Amino acid sequence: MKIVTIIGARPQFIKAAAVSRVLRASDGMDEILVHTGQHYDANMSDVFFDELEIPRPDYHLGIGSASHGAQTGRMLEGIEQVVLERQPDWVLVYGDTNSTLAGALAAVKLHIPVAHVEAGLRSFNRRMPEEINRVLTDQVSDLLFTPTEVASAHLRREGIPEARIHLVGDVMYDASLFYREKARQQTHILARLGLTPQSYVLATVHRAENTDDPHRLREIFTGLQRVAEHMPVVLPLHPRTRHIIEGQGLTEQYLSRLTLIDPVGYLEMVALEESAFAITTDSGGVQKEAFFYRVPCVTLRDETEWVETVEAGANQLVGADADRLAHAIERLIDHPPALPDPGPYYGEGHASTHIVHTLTP
Repeated sequence: MKIVTIIGARPQFIKAAAVSRVLRASDGMDEILVHTGQHYDANMSDVFFDELEIPRPDYHLGIGSASHGAQTGRMLEGIEQVVLERQPDWVLVYGDTNSTLAGALAAVKLHIPVAHVEAGLRSFNRRMPEEINRVLTDQVSDLLFTPTEVASAHLRREGIPEARIHLVGDVMYDASLFYREKARQQTHILARLGLTPQSYVLATVHRAENTDDPHRLREIFTGLQRVAEHMPVVLPLHPRTRHIIEGQGLTEQYLSRLTLIDPVGYLEMVALEESAFAITTDSGGVQKEAFFYRVPCVTLRDETEWVETVEAGANQLVGADADRLAHAIERLIDHPPALPDPGPYYGEGHASTHIVHTLTP
């Protein structure tokens, strides 16, 4: 069986690493890896292939940055050529990026079945490009691999036939279990930064709804600076966020009290997450990883697709509000929570095996 896997962004590298490991160990499975180039910076791409031991892509489209329409269109054109050339049995897409939607559209228009990993997630915020990508991809996919029962329920409400929905668990949980010990043994980022476990807050900020809105961005960084009065705030700064801040001439104002570092690879990020006192982020993947490592999370959004993390008491939504952010961290300092085992929520670490078994004839 021949499978074309489409990836392009950092979270997809992690998900694909888990599934590709099982695919390539299975008899009769031939995976063709296509990297769209959506994340092309070495710190955002190359290091992940090295650390996660992902095979080098068979095709690298080199699309890079552009507006949503231009980027998706170029990806669609490039992926279509690969699918026409290789004639796969399945096209496998991950998550909710422009690469995801382009891969799904290219395949379905050529009558190639589509399998969507991490299907059924909904924020119910149509202003988020990720939400549009999710909804459209799910509608054209033949197999929808959901990470949670909530995601499966969303698809049923949208009229997706039950036979196409497969609750398999979360492949990122598979990855967290597999790479956790490797991160402990091979990384020394805490020592390099002069940090000790549970003595700092880890922060990430990259979503357009925050970075492209000057008021939201100002509120977030004001809140982070207030948090830094209680303990260090470590911020691996996304290239896009850095560009926006520097373009507005606000680097010193926003970042003066924060421990600013360049983007890190997956293993160093795992080490930082696992040892943090708390994490504050607008990333969906980091919200989950915080729960995987039983670290409290404060999310810089008004909604989340990962409602299980909130229901479990592992995550709280504060939006882009400096007061709410600072008060949330202060409450955690005063009353550190005991968080539950994430396994029952996210599939016990066998999602990749379930996916491959479902694809196998």
